[in-house]
Amino acid sequence: MSSATSKAKTKVPMLSDQDQPEIQQTYIRLQNELQALARKIGELESEADEHTLVLSTLDEALAEDPDRKCFRLIGGVLVERTVKEVNPALKTNRDGIHKVIATLAEQYKTKEKELDSFKKDYSIRPVQA
Repeated sequence: MSSATSKAKTKVPMLSDQDQPEIQQTYIRLQNELQALARKIGELESEADEHTLVLSTLDEALAEDPDRKCFRLIGGVLVERTVKEVNPALKTNRDGIHKVIATLAEQYKTKEKELDSFKKDYSIRPVQA
């Protein structure tokens, strides 16, 4: 009796031949969504790093000459501004990017838990070559 209870495992639902492709498609879809979120987070982190680099340069220029000309690309148009006008806008943009990254990171964690749960429910394991 004790050997039967010690070997108790989670029951895997019986799958028909029609269910398997559907499960595989769902698994692939979840993996693709995770990859897309990771890719977007990476892009935004890179953009935030660029903003930080530009801001460090502008901070130096702001200390020396706040009315110094600088150019900013807005919607594909290069616009002439002063350092004191551009600096706050860039800080706001960078902070917004960091907020979006945090939101996407939470979505990533949620999606990762969903994928792990799905893998556990259907006893999905990676195929070893």
